[in-house]
Amino acid sequence: MLSSAVFCNPRILAIHEVCILELNPGAVLQELMDGSSAVYSFNAFDEKYAFNDDGFFTYSSTEQKRVEELARDQARKFIDAYLDSVDEDSDYAPTLYRTLHTRLVYRSLKKLGRSCSLKRISAVSFQTYSFFRIQHLDASRPWFCYWGMHSLRLLEASLDENLTSRPVNGLLVDMEASSFFGSFDRHVCENSFFNRGPGQYPHLATTYGAIMALVSIGTDEALASIDRKTLKVFLHSVKRPDGGFALHIGGEADMRGSYCALAVASITNILDDQLRKDADSWVISCQTYEGGFGGERCCEAHGGYTFCGVAALMLLGKSALIHASSLYRWLANKQMKFEGGFQGRTNKLVDGCYSFWLAAVFPILEVAQLAMGNKISSSFDGKALQEYILVACQDVENGGLRDKPDKSSDLYHTCYVLSGLSIAQYYTTDAIVGGEINRLVSIWLISG
Repeated sequence: MLSSAVFCNPRILAIHEVCILELNPGAVLQELMDGSSAVYSFNAFDEKYAFNDDGFFTYSSTEQKRVEELARDQARKFIDAYLDSVDEDSDYAPTLYRTLHTRLVYRSLKKLGRSCSLKRISAVSFQTYSFFRIQHLDASRPWFCYWGMHSLRLLEASLDENLTSRPVNGLLVDMEASSFFGSFDRHVCENSFFNRGPGQYPHLATTYGAIMALVSIGTDEALASIDRKTLKVFLHSVKRPDGGFALHIGGEADMRGSYCALAVASITNILDDQLRKDADSWVISCQTYEGGFGGERCCEAHGGYTFCGVAALMLLGKSALIHASSLYRWLANKQMKFEGGFQGRTNKLVDGCYSFWLAAVFPILEVAQLAMGNKISSSFDGKALQEYILVACQDVENGGLRDKPDKSSDLYHTCYVLSGLSIAQYYTTDAIVGGEINRLVSIWLISG
């Protein structure tokens, strides 16, 4: 897992002429006639790629135009800010508000230790008006820990001992409700591991979140606290005869289960033949005619499930099973031409979180194809993706990152939008937008 900045005063050109002329045509044209050069030129927000509904009204087409206008407005604000506040001779490009986001994550992690009552829920939603709609967040507590810790790692934020030791205790030992991450009672029944919250079933998704949070912390205490024997028993208990993984004992199986199980088994070095058995055939059966992967057989291709499917096959050493050409075509068509970000499904809106879920698949596939002797270059516009993230997905008032400009920031989007920014910086041939000051830590693609 936002906004940009606000501004005004014409001085130097910074983006596409179409947007500029809407701001102050006369002043901008005069600057062009005077020979001023463009300091920053966007790949995203190009009006030639704006949506055209050919005069046919639908709700979805209206929403697409509305979101494009939100992105366009953020680009205009960026231009105004440049024209208003920057010296003529200075370079200017979108900036990552690193300190603001770091403070937001610190604040959120510390507040999550308090009771998840309605009075405290705003610490998670970041919007005081929304907490009345949320009744409980116990089921997401391990995720909050992972999203926060991973975000801090990407931002190269320092982690003091107090911040790292408390979630270790909170995830693995009985904790009192007033402690860092709430009461994360660990199930003590024979076939269990991490649950979603007090009194709940152990669950593959939150097991993944908890394990990856501990790995993100990376201390000896954190890593040693993982009970690999118990974890292995739990993974075997949710393995299905057809090769899939149920998310919890007696629960449904989908692509999330396969990826989460294989990822935690791999990173803890307990991936055995029984866990591998038929897992590849179950996963590949979910690749659709579109090219992407669905949550299960015969489902629509989806960005999150596609990442899970491709990463799972890579972990199994079975990436050769993927129909790569159709997957590449589907992936390339998921990047929105105007906004620069990714949509999760066909004919859906852009969403910042898919900056990770979809962008990460390109370099994973590239590695898989290289192993088979096929050289394929990156097929997405890394510069445009960085621009969407930096211009449209930052909340410069509250901190954190978001889905799109009219949405609230949250830990989920902060984590995955930053992850997508890291991918665009390291795994494409495009330069880092904004220069070294915006550089994040690189990530291990298969686990995030």
